[in-house]
Parts: sequence; C-alpha cells; structure tokens
Amino acid sequence: MSKVSTGRVLIGGAAVVAASLLVYACAGGSGGASVAAGDAAARVYVAPGSYDEFYAFMSGGFNGQIGVYGLPSGRRLKTIPVFSQYPENGYGYTEETKPLLNTSFGMIPWDDTHHPALSQTNGEDDGRWLFINGNNTPRVARIELTRMETEEIIEIPNAAGNHGSPFVTENTEYLVASTRFSVPVPNRDVPIGDFKKAFKGQISFVVANEPGKMRIAFQLVVPGFSYDLARSGKGPSHGWMFLSTYNTEQANSLLEVNASQNDKDYVAAVNWKAIESCAKAGKARPAAAEYMHNYMDEKSRVAKSERMTSVPQLTPADCPGSIYFMPTPKSPHGADVDPTGEYITAGGKLASVIPVHSFSKMTKAIEGKEFAGEIDGIPVLKYESTIAGEVTNPGLGPLHTQFDDKGFAYTSFFLSSEIVKWNVETREVVDRVPTYYSIGHLLVPGGGTSKPTGKYVVAMNKITKDRYLPTGPELTQSAQLYDITGDKMKLLLDFPTEGEPHYAQAILASKIKDRQVKFFTLAENTHPQVAKTEAAAGISRQGRAVHVKMTSIRSHFAPDNIEGVRLGDTVYFHVTNLEQDWDIPHGFAVMGNAQAAELLIMPGETRTLKWVPTKVGVHPFYCTDFCSALHQEMQGYIRVSAPGSAVALTATLSKPTTAPAPAGNK
Repeated sequence: MSKVSTGRVLIGGAAVVAASLLVYACAGGSGGASVAAGDAAARVYVAPGSYDEFYAFMSGGFNGQIGVYGLPSGRRLKTIPVFSQYPENGYGYTEETKPLLNTSFGMIPWDDTHHPALSQTNGEDDGRWLFINGNNTPRVARIELTRMETEEIIEIPNAAGNHGSPFVTENTEYLVASTRFSVPVPNRDVPIGDFKKAFKGQISFVVANEPGKMRIAFQLVVPGFSYDLARSGKGPSHGWMFLSTYNTEQANSLLEVNASQNDKDYVAAVNWKAIESCAKAGKARPAAAEYMHNYMDEKSRVAKSERMTSVPQLTPADCPGSIYFMPTPKSPHGADVDPTGEYITAGGKLASVIPVHSFSKMTKAIEGKEFAGEIDGIPVLKYESTIAGEVTNPGLGPLHTQFDDKGFAYTSFFLSSEIVKWNVETREVVDRVPTYYSIGHLLVPGGGTSKPTGKYVVAMNKITKDRYLPTGPELTQSAQLYDITGDKMKLLLDFPTEGEPHYAQAILASKIKDRQVKFFTLAENTHPQVAKTEAAAGISRQGRAVHVKMTSIRSHFAPDNIEGVRLGDTVYFHVTNLEQDWDIPHGFAVMGNAQAAELLIMPGETRTLKWVPTKVGVHPFYCTDFCSALHQEMQGYIRVSAPGSAVALTATLSKPTTAPAPAGNK
C-alpha cells in the first residue's frame, strides 16, 4: 500500500474494494493466538443446570427487537419485543400493549433497533434499565430489566434517522439522541436543494431516571450534518457528551461521493451541564412539535399514550460554550471515551489512523481559544490542539472502540475484517485477530463504562457465507466470542444471532439474575377487566361489543363455552392468568383471528385479545403454551350466530352465567 500523510484519508472507492477482496482472500490465516478446539469448547461450556456469567443484550436491527444471550455459551435466552409486533407473546397485538407503538404518524408496528444502552450509576452499569433506539421513526425505549419487558417509549421530534442514540450520561441523568438525516426544523415543505439553508440537525437530551416519566428536557438545534454514535464523559469529563459527525459537506445526493470530500469531519463535544444551566435560566424556547410518549402502568399492566405538543429548544447562540467541534479524520462512525474519561477516540471509516483526543488538552484549547474557525457560531478547535496521538496503520475501516480494565482498547475494522488491540497511553498496536466476516460493532462487557470487565470481546459480523449450514438466500448473522484475558486475543466461539445485531451491551448476571420478577401478584392487579377468581368471570354486551372476562388456570378456561355472539360483533377476550407460580404462563388463541396474534399471559396478569368474527359457526379457542399434563384439554368454544339472532348471550363452565338476550343489532 502506498504511504500517506498522517491523519489524512487515503482510500478511494476502487482501492477500498481491492483491499476488501485481498482481506477476504487472506481471511483463512489464523491471526492472534490459536486455541485448541477442546480448550475453546471447555471455556464456553456451561454445564446443564449452571448459568452463564453474563447477560448480553444484542440489538435485533431490522427485526426491531432485542435478543438476550448468555455469555460465554452464546445461548439465546429470550427476545424482548420493543418497536415491532411479536406474535410469540402478542406484544403490539394485545389491547394493553398496542399503545406502546403509537407515534405522531399513527401506530407503527415496526422499527429498526441499533444501540442498546444500560443505565449507569457513577459511570458503572447498574442493571436497572436497558434503553434502545428506534431508527426509522425516531423513538427511544426503556426496558425494565427485572421483567425484561418494554415499559416506555418516547418519540423524538425534529429528527429523522435516530441512529445516534440512546447514549446515557454517567448517572443516567439523560439519554442523548441525535439525528442522522438532517431535516427542515420545523419540518415543512421546502426544496431539497435548500438543504444548507433550511435543514438542521438536533441533539435531544431525554430525562430517563424515573420510570413512566421520560421527557425531552431540551433540544439543541445544530448545523445540518449527520450526527452519529456518541459516548458520555466520565470522571474528569463528566458533564460532556462526545458525538461523531459526518457529511459536514451537507450533501443531499450521492453521499458516497459528495459526503467524502472534506479532509476531516468532527467530533462534537457537547457540554450538557452548560445547556442544562441555560435551560434552567429560561433560555430554552418552547417550539411546536407533535410527538408521543407511551408508558406502561405498573399495576394494571395497561399502556397509555399522551400526545406532546412542544419541545424546549436552544441554539448554540443561546448558550455560548455549550458545543465545540474537534476535527477528526473523515466519516467517523463513532466516538468512544476510555474508562478514565481522559481519552476520546473516533474511527474514521475512510481514514488510515485512529485519532485519540485528550479531554484535558481540549479544555485547555478552549480556554486558550485555539480555534481554526467556526460553523454557525460553533467554534472549531485546532486538530493539533486536542489530539493526544494517533494509532497509525491499524487496519482498514475503523468503526467502533471498546476498552478493557488493563489499559487496552479494541477497535473493529469493517474492511479488513478484524479486531485490533492497542495501548491507550502509547497508541501502539499490540495484537490483531481476523473476524468472519466484516465486523461492525464489537462488545466488551462494560467496555463503555468506568469499570469494564476485561474478559471477553464479542464481534458482531455482517457476513457469514461459509460459517454455518446454508439457509437459502437469507443467512444468519453472526457473533464471535474472543478471550482477552491474556496478551493475545483467542477465538473461542461462533454463534448465530437473530436479526442484524448492530451493537450490544453485556452485564454480569449477578447484578440482575436474583432480581427477576417471577410472577405478578394477582391481588395487586388493577386491570379494569381483571377477574381474580372464576366466580368473577362472565360476559357482557355493550352494543356490538362483547366483553368476555375469562380466567385461565391449569387446566381450563372459565368460561369455556360462549354463545350469543353475532356476526358484526367485536369480541374482547380479557384473560386473567390465576396462577401464582413461576414459569406457568398460559396462552390463548381463537380460530379465525385475522387482526391479532395469540395471547401469552404471565401469572397474575390480564391480557386482552380483540376478535372480530367473520363467519357464522362454532369456533374453538385453546391454550397455546404447554402448562400441564392436561394442556390438550384446556380449550373452549365460541358460537357465532347470524345478525339479528335471538340466541341468548351465555357463558358456561360448570355453572352458567347469563346476560340478557340482545333485542337485536344496534
């Protein structure tokens, strides 16, 4: 490869392709230290009845969910539905969970998840919550980790392509969400050719430390660049957030060429403490904006939506000293902060170096006004004034960096398909291993916090052509587990993943395992249609709506026979699981249901299935989740008669409950 000047972009499109092909041709090389198959298997083996050391939460990418895996085994434990309907448990189909998917555009049953983020206390993962972004329709969700369920979602206004989110501050004071696609702010009908004049970016700070009350504290309107991955400061840099930016050219067409013209893009250093002070001083202006806040009520387990109509906005001019741009080699994908809070790295996808900025040098440069210019009133610091050093010739296509507890950093390289280990203080490469193939993000448990667990690094790879049994045109995504306890990284395990995991978080299982909810207390269930005993079960008519209060327990439904429903009615099955024992859910499904999935009702919980019959006849319903030896016997029937039928509305188990017969269609 020809030599290039330090810190400059060197790879043109043809050279990138050629380099990539060369890498693939050479990918069979072992790289790093080899591990005997038996030894590797022993290191990831979790004996029957034993537990993994870590929970790993991997974004599902285009499936809109989160996958939960055990490490080191790589076993998939659960899928947490977030932004997409999930037929397995009825999420997004039940009347209780549908409101979680409400947006200002209406109910959106799908989104694209990218970046899970664990809540933190003093810069350390604390195991309370997991947050994740919806990329397509800009949203941020909170997952409660004692239940591993989505409990709250807030839409982000004035944003498009919510890729740069959600990144938590050191004590979960805020989640930070920035826009990938700058749009007119406020959004309106303007020519796309007016991009540089009318299009803006935004950085939103979302209050997230009280369940059910997520809100946008303030939104900073910034130049119309593309804002990407971020990391909060910690220790000495607490109060700052560092975001990567690209497309500083503000191109709006053929970005692969037109957004790669500038020699450098920026890391945006945002002083959120200063913005917070400006907002408290009344400098934020309420700007009209329509967006939704959805949350799950803890006792009734029924989600609610509220429509928001304004957002507090500021500009850098409103709050001088709130944001600075640090030049960094072009097209950075992420900005990462080491455990000490002193060093900020950025991986320029088209650069030959990994720049390492110094927080202390940055603050001195700000004090000394060592500026190279300004953009829309935002000072641009001189590159040499903030840079601590560069990792030179590390590989091709640096993306994302994680840190261990021994002073080393691990950077993923998409084009050269490898992980490179380097010393944070000296910026020297000390090891590299190939990945199979085309790694995107990578994970060290706690690798973005002040207390990493330096045991494993996990590669999340985009291509798996020859790694697993083929499954037609669509192949599985892949994760690979490497041991990093020694000087050399060692590949231990390949395991398939669902969706396309973009990023992941992992936490010691000991922090959350013993806090898992085992069942919901039936006595505390405040659902408006709960039936806490079989005697409370029954049926009622409200015009053309028929409400069935139903209970489930091993191994029957009450009621199990329903008559008097007519074509044109809408039936709501409100099913309460009376069990008060761990791992005894009950399922519920009815034949001919064209609008919803099944229900999966946890012990002590009530869930509602909306059913609109389309045919006259007798339709069975049954339990879909194995619950006992008499699971097959757990069933019932609902009779649907013609419009105008005089069949009495009745519900029976062993003792019938009867509602007055309808006078006719209403």
